[in-house]
Amino acid sequence: MPQERVTPEPHLPSCREQPLPSPAAAPAGADPSPAGSSPRLTLVAAVIGFFLVTLDTSVVNVALPAMGRELHGGLSALQWVVDGYTLAFASLMLSTGALSDRVGASRAFAVGAAVFTAASVACGLAPDLALLVAARVVQGSAAAVVLPSSLALVRQAFPDARRRARAIAVWAAGGSIAVALGPVAGGALTTAWSWRAVFFVNLPVGAAALALSTRVARSPRRPAPLDLPGQATAVVALAALTYAVIEGGAAGAVAGAAGVLALAVFLRVEARHPHPVVPLGLFRNGAAATAIASGAAVTFGFFGGVFVLSLFFQQVRGESALTAGLMFLPMTLVISVMNVLSGRITDRHGPGVPMLVGQGGAVVGLLVLLPVGAGTPAVLTAVAMVPLSLGAALAVPALTAAAMGAVPGERAGMAAGVLNAGRQVAGAFSVAVFGALVGDGTHFVAGMRRGLLIAAVLLAAAALATAYGLRGARGETSAAGGRKLGGGSQ
Repeated sequence: MPQERVTPEPHLPSCREQPLPSPAAAPAGADPSPAGSSPRLTLVAAVIGFFLVTLDTSVVNVALPAMGRELHGGLSALQWVVDGYTLAFASLMLSTGALSDRVGASRAFAVGAAVFTAASVACGLAPDLALLVAARVVQGSAAAVVLPSSLALVRQAFPDARRRARAIAVWAAGGSIAVALGPVAGGALTTAWSWRAVFFVNLPVGAAALALSTRVARSPRRPAPLDLPGQATAVVALAALTYAVIEGGAAGAVAGAAGVLALAVFLRVEARHPHPVVPLGLFRNGAAATAIASGAAVTFGFFGGVFVLSLFFQQVRGESALTAGLMFLPMTLVISVMNVLSGRITDRHGPGVPMLVGQGGAVVGLLVLLPVGAGTPAVLTAVAMVPLSLGAALAVPALTAAAMGAVPGERAGMAAGVLNAGRQVAGAFSVAVFGALVGDGTHFVAGMRRGLLIAAVLLAAAALATAYGLRGARGETSAAGGRKLGGGSQ
């Protein structure tokens, strides 16, 4: 049976869901749909766009040592190559979800893809680390537009809950495959050409996304005021807190204090603003809050693991960039299959079961990696990485479906922005934390193990929260015949 939608809490700033308009009867504010547009074509465009922007969260990891050698940068500078992108991606996505709703998801998607492609050229041509980081910030800003608009396009193209769950699983598979494929592609491109190739490879993919965007049905525009004070304080808070973790020392302490202050101001602004970038009432919706927390925990563990293992293979084991990338190949294959299976499981049982099982599997995967050291055989190390990818690939499509199913369709851009901003923030902090723990490399393995253990604890806590949410859903089902996170047939 199709998943039932959860009625938003009264305090959630959204109106009752209305049927989505069909392309044949475009609403006011929407452009006529181009001939040949279809839900399937929209899904292909959305998947390519999501793949494009997600690839750059991981494709640079294996190339970092080569960047450091050519551009003369240390570990902290290389962390900013990753986090400059991720922080812009995360913080601006808070507003770009609303921007997608305001200008129309199809328009936002096309502009974001164009800017992202141009910024990729700038990254590939960067003569030093400062300009590279600056170009990465522009890339991340464009990615923040592409991601929520791509998911909003999927939501608009598939109003039926069952078909939407399957479409979201395919969309999520594109992003998850990109994350796992990134190290493999990064290693191969760095070895065959140079680290600059990891950015130039975006050009044909970006061109494909732009070409397909001209065939996508035009999205309606919905008035969505922007919360500039909230957006500004969010950027300051995230940047300052990340700087504090990466740089440390006295400057880091000052940045940390500024970040905490900015975070407090952000929460106050959001509580009072009539149109906040992060509606705090969303976190009082059990299904949405659980999905957002689960997404952040899974991303912290997976993204941090990929980052630190990419360095571990080259700096500790002495592997080439190509060999280091190939070590991630089993993870890529597992993710490709499991994301599709997750969509089917979600369709049959609801998102709660795959969320819970996936998070538990990811915890096991992190713990399995703890004994890995410099002397561990390469094949055994590659196999030990599989459980983490298995659990994450099972959980992500399900938690995405849970979050999107907890809000009305016209708020899809907002929900997508908050969910994925949370995941990207977690990814940025994972790079900062893992990088700080491995330090100058003298105690790399010990620092890596501490990071893996921290990630396992966070994931275990998220799994417990999911289990609690499932129990609450069963209680609500008994009382009112509804369900929140558990889904499935009654």
